[in-house]
Amino acid sequence: MSSVVLTPTVRRATRRSLFWILAAGFLVLLALGALAVNGASKGEGTPFSASNAEPAGSKAVAAVLADHGVTVHVPATLAAAASVLDGAGRSTLFLYDPQGYLGAGQLRSLAGRADRVVLFAPAFAQLRALAPEVAPAGTTPGKALMADCPVPAVERAVSVSAAGLGYRIVEPGDTTIGCLGTGTDVFSLVQVDRADGRIVVLGTTDALRNDRVAERGNAALALGLLGSERDLVWYLPTIDDAAIAGAPTIAQLTPAWVGPVLALLAVVAIAAAVWRGRRMGALVVEDLPVTVRASETMEGRARLYQRSGARLRALDALRIGTVGRLAAVCGLPRLAPLEDVIGAVSAAARMDPASVRALLVETVPRNDAELVRLSDALLDLERTVTAAVRPGNRPEIQGE
Repeated sequence: MSSVVLTPTVRRATRRSLFWILAAGFLVLLALGALAVNGASKGEGTPFSASNAEPAGSKAVAAVLADHGVTVHVPATLAAAASVLDGAGRSTLFLYDPQGYLGAGQLRSLAGRADRVVLFAPAFAQLRALAPEVAPAGTTPGKALMADCPVPAVERAVSVSAAGLGYRIVEPGDTTIGCLGTGTDVFSLVQVDRADGRIVVLGTTDALRNDRVAERGNAALALGLLGSERDLVWYLPTIDDAAIAGAPTIAQLTPAWVGPVLALLAVVAIAAAVWRGRRMGALVVEDLPVTVRASETMEGRARLYQRSGARLRALDALRIGTVGRLAAVCGLPRLAPLEDVIGAVSAAARMDPASVRALLVETVPRNDAELVRLSDALLDLERTVTAAVRPGNRPEIQGE
């Protein structure tokens, strides 16, 4: 007797489990990717935060300032920042709001509480609210920027890294100074002096990064700008401080590109309709695929009448055709009144008008035999009138 091996081989077991092996591998890769992304995002932390020790943070600058006797406050909310500024003596406000969470009123209220304000990489809305003399000018080219103005912090730095944003002075004045220029009227630092305080627009970002602060004179520039007062409020607004009045509308939530795209689609649809639409013109006669004889149509209709028992309707159809042909034979118009047709027919056939009326209008068939008889009578009447009106057979009418 031959024995049957029931234990599956490794290849067969692998084939059966291939789907689950691939699914498990895909889930493992997905988990590793998620961990890598989350790890990278957590590793960077909040950019330019005074409590962030990662390369993109600014904890090194804050630590050095604290060693030099500057009290660094890191408020978490707008209300806390305002409270610290109100309770401090002479103070410097470092403000970095890349997402534009604060409105113009909030910016002016907060800046008015500080003696010095350092706007770090501000956008157009922040400049319009606090420094309308300055406008954004894109990124700054080159590898290094040399000291080119009498601002003490810039003079001590000698040279700084150029990475960051540039700004242009749109309203020149004696109280506005542009520093660290690129030679194209674009500056990485602009200082504006006012009666109520000083505002410094700083665009070079490497000066505050943990991994770049030690290069060139970046540290000297950062310490000179932020360490001139005893108290420093290092404030990075969050979405909790956003100035939102009520729930946003659909128009505010809709991206700016939706409107132009919809308009373009409408124009394309209209153009396609004009291009592919059927133009108005003369009717075109098209040959029918099948030619149906008149006799077949008549027989089909007759069968329908027979099937439904519509004797009177069938007889009326025959009468209508007969009346039209009799009117034509008698020389009457096509739409002549029935009374005129009956008179002409009775005169031509020399029949009683009442009999002609009964045959053409009044008699109602009660069965199929009467229907056939009336149909034959209509045919005989038509033949009689046709023969009577032939040339030479026309009856004389009294009074002619």
